[in-house]
Amino acid sequence: MADSDSFINEVTEEVRRDQLFAVLRRWAWVAVLAVLGIVGAATYVEVTRSQADRDAQAFGDALLATLEQPELADRVAGLAEIDAGTPEAAIILAMLQSGELARAGEPAEAAARLRSAAAAEGLAPRYRDLATLRAEILDPSDPAEARLVLETLATPGAPYAALAQEQLALLALREGDRDGAVAMLRLIEEGAATPPGLQERAAQLIVALESGAELVDTAPEPPVVETPDTGASAGDDAGVPAESDTVVPADGDTVVPADGDTAVPAEDDAAGPADAPTE
Repeated sequence: MADSDSFINEVTEEVRRDQLFAVLRRWAWVAVLAVLGIVGAATYVEVTRSQADRDAQAFGDALLATLEQPELADRVAGLAEIDAGTPEAAIILAMLQSGELARAGEPAEAAARLRSAAAAEGLAPRYRDLATLRAEILDPSDPAEARLVLETLATPGAPYAALAQEQLALLALREGDRDGAVAMLRLIEEGAATPPGLQERAAQLIVALESGAELVDTAPEPPVVETPDTGASAGDDAGVPAESDTVVPADGDTVVPADGDTAVPAEDDAAGPADAPTE
């Protein structure tokens, strides 16, 4: 009976072994493919990351080399030749280009670069909002369109809501709505998420507007300083002593002459010697 049980166990083990080998022969390629897929995915991720790091470094080096040029025209031309590669890099490049173009007196072109970069697909909203706001500051759109854009940017919770509200206040001022501008500035001043610097600026504008001050976009012209005429001939000054040579004596003192001058007696000595006693 023992031999019979041992034989049955051996047969059972052989059957199980054959079943296992059959399963491995049937599905082993799936396991091998899974391993190869994991290794390939890890390699692709690492290569892609390394390539992105190299591209970012090359982009940054190109920006630094261009911005170090002393001439404004060279910086503008150099930035225009840089290839951004990604929407985020394009926003950074557009911001730098807008700054240089604004310094060159071309705010409309600067705003156009920003609006073009903000229209790229796949761009994070915070970058798009920043570029759009900057474009409206440099070159405002028509009042109706500008108000629509700024109201979207001023939505509560937006990253640049306070700055957009400030631009809405300035837009109201340009349209002559002083009360609306003051109301918007008060929202900025009382906003919990408003930066302290912006709150202070809003408070100063409120004080200026409520005092009746008029805000202008252009700086006042500097006063003209008239310079004295230094082209007078030497003959006009003949006989006129220099200021340093004119000495006003005190009572009873003797004037100390300048070089080459004759001493002038004091007032007490001008009448000559003192009166001699009469005999």
